[in-house]
Amino acid sequence: MLGAAKKFLLDTPAPKPGPPASARFEPPRLTADILENKSMSRSRDRILANLDEMYREAFERSKATGDDAQMASLDFAYRREQLYFEILLDVRDAIERQ
Repeated sequence: MLGAAKKFLLDTPAPKPGPPASARFEPPRLTADILENKSMSRSRDRILANLDEMYREAFERSKATGDDAQMASLDFAYRREQLYFEILLDVRDAIERQ
Protein backbone atom coordinates (compact mmCIF):
# COMPACT_ATOMS: atom_id res chain seq x y z
CA MET A 1 0.00 0.00 0.00
CA LEU A 2 2.87 2.34 0.76
CA GLY A 3 4.19 1.86 -2.77
CA ALA A 4 0.79 2.63 -4.28
CA ALA A 5 0.45 5.78 -2.15
CA LYS A 6 3.92 7.00 -3.18
CA LYS A 7 3.12 6.36 -6.82
CA PHE A 8 -0.21 8.21 -6.52
CA LEU A 9 1.28 11.21 -4.68
CA LEU A 10 4.70 11.53 -6.24
CA ASP A 11 4.34 10.45 -9.86
CA THR A 12 3.34 13.28 -12.13
CA PRO A 13 0.76 12.44 -14.75
CA ALA A 14 1.73 12.77 -18.40
CA PRO A 15 0.77 16.17 -19.78
CA LYS A 16 -2.38 16.15 -21.81
CA PRO A 17 -2.00 17.38 -25.35
CA GLY A 18 -3.41 20.89 -25.70
CA PRO A 19 -5.31 22.32 -28.61
CA PRO A 20 -3.31 22.94 -31.77
CA ALA A 21 -1.77 26.41 -32.09
CA SER A 22 -4.27 27.29 -34.81
CA ALA A 23 -7.17 26.65 -32.41
CA ARG A 24 -5.98 29.23 -29.86
CA PHE A 25 -8.24 32.15 -29.15
CA GLU A 26 -6.94 35.31 -30.74
CA PRO A 27 -8.71 38.50 -29.64
CA PRO A 28 -9.81 40.74 -32.49
CA ARG A 29 -7.32 43.40 -33.45
CA LEU A 30 -8.39 47.02 -33.42
CA THR A 31 -7.79 47.93 -37.05
CA ALA A 32 -9.07 50.70 -39.27
CA ASP A 33 -11.44 48.24 -40.99
CA ILE A 34 -13.08 47.31 -37.70
CA LEU A 35 -13.36 50.94 -36.64
CA GLU A 36 -15.04 51.81 -39.94
CA ASN A 37 -17.49 48.92 -39.83
CA LYS A 38 -18.40 48.84 -36.13
CA SER A 39 -19.97 51.55 -34.08
CA MET A 40 -18.65 51.21 -30.55
CA SER A 41 -19.57 54.68 -29.43
CA ARG A 42 -21.66 55.52 -26.43
CA SER A 43 -23.87 58.53 -26.76
CA ARG A 44 -22.59 61.91 -25.62
CA ASP A 45 -25.45 62.18 -23.14
CA ARG A 46 -24.68 58.79 -21.59
CA ILE A 47 -21.00 59.60 -21.12
CA LEU A 48 -21.67 62.98 -19.55
CA ALA A 49 -24.44 61.54 -17.36
CA ASN A 50 -22.03 58.88 -16.06
CA LEU A 51 -19.46 61.56 -15.29
CA ASP A 52 -22.09 63.66 -13.54
CA GLU A 53 -23.32 60.74 -11.45
CA MET A 54 -19.82 59.76 -10.37
CA TYR A 55 -18.90 63.27 -9.25
CA ARG A 56 -22.29 63.94 -7.67
CA GLU A 57 -21.88 60.87 -5.42
CA ALA A 58 -18.39 61.94 -4.36
CA PHE A 59 -19.56 65.53 -3.82
CA GLU A 60 -22.46 64.39 -1.63
CA ARG A 61 -20.09 62.29 0.50
CA SER A 62 -17.81 65.29 0.97
CA LYS A 63 -20.78 67.50 1.76
CA ALA A 64 -22.00 65.04 4.40
CA THR A 65 -18.62 65.11 6.14
CA GLY A 66 -18.37 68.90 5.81
CA ASP A 67 -15.09 68.75 3.85
CA ASP A 68 -15.18 72.10 2.03
CA ALA A 69 -11.71 71.66 0.51
CA GLN A 70 -12.67 68.31 -1.00
CA MET A 71 -15.93 69.78 -2.33
CA ALA A 72 -14.02 72.60 -4.05
CA SER A 73 -11.50 70.13 -5.46
CA LEU A 74 -14.26 67.88 -6.80
CA ASP A 75 -16.07 70.84 -8.36
CA PHE A 76 -12.93 71.90 -10.23
CA ALA A 77 -12.09 68.34 -11.27
CA TYR A 78 -15.63 67.78 -12.54
CA ARG A 79 -15.59 70.89 -14.71
CA ARG A 80 -12.10 70.06 -16.05
CA GLU A 81 -13.03 66.47 -16.94
CA GLN A 82 -16.31 67.57 -18.47
CA LEU A 83 -14.35 69.90 -20.76
CA TYR A 84 -11.88 67.11 -21.65
CA PHE A 85 -14.71 64.71 -22.45
CA GLU A 86 -16.50 67.26 -24.60
CA ILE A 87 -13.31 67.87 -26.59
CA LEU A 88 -12.74 64.13 -27.04
CA LEU A 89 -16.36 63.61 -28.03
CA ASP A 90 -16.10 66.40 -30.59
CA VAL A 91 -13.00 64.72 -32.06
CA ARG A 92 -14.79 61.35 -32.06
CA ASP A 93 -17.82 62.83 -33.82
CA ALA A 94 -15.61 64.47 -36.44
CA ILE A 95 -13.78 61.19 -37.12
CA GLU A 96 -17.04 59.23 -37.34
CA ARG A 97 -18.41 61.66 -39.94
CA GLN A 98 -15.47 61.02 -42.29
